Amino acid sequence: MTREIILDTETTGLDPVGGDRVIEIAAIELINRSSIGNIFHKYINPERDIPDSATKVHGISFEMVVDQPRFFEIADQLVSFVGSDPIVAHNAEFDIKFINSELIRARKPQLMTDRVIDTLSLARKLHPGSSNSLDALCVRYGVDRSRRVRHGALIDAEILVEVYIELNGGRQTSLSLQIQKVARKARAKAVLSGRKQPLPSAFETMDIDTYKLLVENLGSRALWRRYFDVLIS
Repeated sequence: MTREIILDTETTGLDPVGGDRVIEIAAIELINRSSIGNIFHKYINPERDIPDSATKVHGISFEMVVDQPRFFEIADQLVSFVGSDPIVAHNAEFDIKFINSELIRARKPQLMTDRVIDTLSLARKLHPGSSNSLDALCVRYGVDRSRRVRHGALIDAEILVEVYIELNGGRQTSLSLQIQKVARKARAKAVLSGRKQPLPSAFETMDIDTYKLLVENLGSRALWRRYFDVLIS
């Protein structure tokens, strides 16, 4: 049996060294690249503010996660879930850097980079000169991204499962519905408080071409590089 972990995070910003923190993490168990196993999904209290600029991207405010566990409280669960299996992420450097920063803070062993598969790097090899953001890959491979209204760790991990299958040669036609069914159950367990005054979507104040340019310039995953997906990746 081949077990891979499809992983994604949302954060307060772009720089873990400068004090930015993880606020959402999702990991999906992919078995034999054909079926979905368990899902690990947590919202996290970052123990600091979440800038409005970040909230506009992922929709998560500090008020929404203030009652969630801190990273050190879920670190053992994460490490146990991931195990020693390969980790798949889009613009993986971004996610792994943030997670390892949190693991160091929690005094836990870091994730080894030699076990990481970066789908952004893989896509660039397959499609040089093309946009290889997660959105662009969804369009290229016909992956449904309608549920991706904002960036979110679980939503993006769901989509990345399908994109990863495509990057490796072809879709398992039953996988999309299976992912969505399992992920709906995981989302139902995650309860966040509402923000009293919702922030406007970043897309309401920035045209898509400007956004794409910003994301591309953010460079090596940063879904802000990446997380702006680079947030695109």
